[in-house]
Amino acid sequence: MSHVVTQACCGDASCVFACPVNAIHPTPDEPDFGLAEMLYIDPKSCVDCGACVGACPVGAIVPDTKVATAQLPFVDINALFFAEGRDYPIQAPVAPIVRVNDTSDGLRVAIVGSGPAALYAADELLKQPGADVTVIDRLPTPHGLVRAGVAPDHESTKTIDRLFRKIEDQPGFHYLLNVELGSDLTHDELLAHHHAVLYATGASHDRGLDIPGIDLPGSETATAFVAWYNGHPEHADRTYDLSVERAVIVGNGNVALDVARILAMDPARLASTDIADHALEALRGSAVREIVLLGRRGAAQAAFTLPELVGLLSHEDISFVVEGADLDEPVSDPMIARKLAALKAAAARTPRPGARRIVFRFCSSPAELLGRDRVAGVRVQTNQLVAEGGTVRPVATDRFEDLETGLVLRSIGYYGTAVPGVPFDEDAGVIPNQGGRVASAPGTYVVGWIKRGPSGFIGTNKSCAEETVGHLIDDFNAGQLDSPAGNARAFAQLVGKSVPQAIDLRGWRSIDRAERRAGARHGRTRQKLTHLDRMLEVAETSSPPRRRVRKLARN
Repeated sequence: MSHVVTQACCGDASCVFACPVNAIHPTPDEPDFGLAEMLYIDPKSCVDCGACVGACPVGAIVPDTKVATAQLPFVDINALFFAEGRDYPIQAPVAPIVRVNDTSDGLRVAIVGSGPAALYAADELLKQPGADVTVIDRLPTPHGLVRAGVAPDHESTKTIDRLFRKIEDQPGFHYLLNVELGSDLTHDELLAHHHAVLYATGASHDRGLDIPGIDLPGSETATAFVAWYNGHPEHADRTYDLSVERAVIVGNGNVALDVARILAMDPARLASTDIADHALEALRGSAVREIVLLGRRGAAQAAFTLPELVGLLSHEDISFVVEGADLDEPVSDPMIARKLAALKAAAARTPRPGARRIVFRFCSSPAELLGRDRVAGVRVQTNQLVAEGGTVRPVATDRFEDLETGLVLRSIGYYGTAVPGVPFDEDAGVIPNQGGRVASAPGTYVVGWIKRGPSGFIGTNKSCAEETVGHLIDDFNAGQLDSPAGNARAFAQLVGKSVPQAIDLRGWRSIDRAERRAGARHGRTRQKLTHLDRMLEVAETSSPPRRRVRKLARN
């Protein structure tokens, strides 16, 4: 018997270092770690000790005899990763923790952003004796895409918030939520009160699609739709026209698959999750019966990962259609071959009467959105694939087809946005850096997608944070970071004056408890608060502003 990594894998590699026989790969030091779709356990090397189970923050590892039916494909997927053999040492190399040379003054760092990258960075910093970390976010709640991006039915993935809670409970950790950099506080103000400022602001903007009609009502981004059904306070009052029979999603990455699945699922299966109340009600009245995913290249080049595809195809109550792809195409990559085989098997299933269906339409690009006052259809152009220098690119043909629809959601990539007072690379959508150091702005560092672009998964940010924080500590030890001109008390006074409605850790925990208690009354994991005024009201009942400022000043 061996253990198996399943779809919930976050990729943070905690399991790698818990394994006594180095059976889990790729490890952070291996070249394919940043490109892997998940981690895998070698069934031949695994000694069935279960050490990895306790180390996994999201419960993604189970014995192969206890794998749920929907997750059974992962037994073969884990083995497939090692099919061609893989050389590795007996133990995975563990990078040493860089220690500060002098903690007499203590290391004080401000982190802007509160998602996984920010919290992994905070965790690394708090390993230093006497370190003090303040995590700042413009939203009233933390955890970034874990709260506002992960699909509500991926509940196991969301359990990584238990790890985040442990990080938040460490001495020296502080939150300043509902605080926006640039209007409430500036980069220079943060740097004047901290040794360093670390940006973990992600890649929150969607790449544009320059075609006629793109600005018509009914044309939206998948990111905004995801934020809407996840209860993001800036999207809670939006509405989407679900009275149409067909929705079209431009793109076929993991976010596109999430949106398609949420639109196609029986809303009753979402009723126990943390989906926003307004979204659940809208989905219950939805008339959408078909969701078309447009991918400009072929199935072998599709952007979705194998784990996400397997998870989607496990829904027996959804029908699947595949168009514009040769699913018998010979490919050398075993994981891609598995994708094609999975699509072929799903397309061959007998449709259930009345079931909603998802159409994978490959080699297709939107040429124009049709309609006068709002979207009425999409003109789809067929592409031909051309191989050049080892890559495959789509070339437009003269074949077109019009699809009737009133809802188009685009999901074609993401990029970061500029931070006031910090250098920015407009083309790459990142803050220019070397290993997390922003060379042109001393004392400034980056982590996560604003550092490397939108790549990797939740746990990829752990090794990313280790690199950045290691360089920050090196610079601190070398005397390259200026001592803060203002102390903690001065910073607390600045916050109290500039942002009287800032929410601290105590306030966030009050919001968290209120949501969980409300959810428990209805058999749900949580019932999200979606409006700022209500969040502030709940947060204030636990920690009035003056008390928060005094607490911050004492620390």
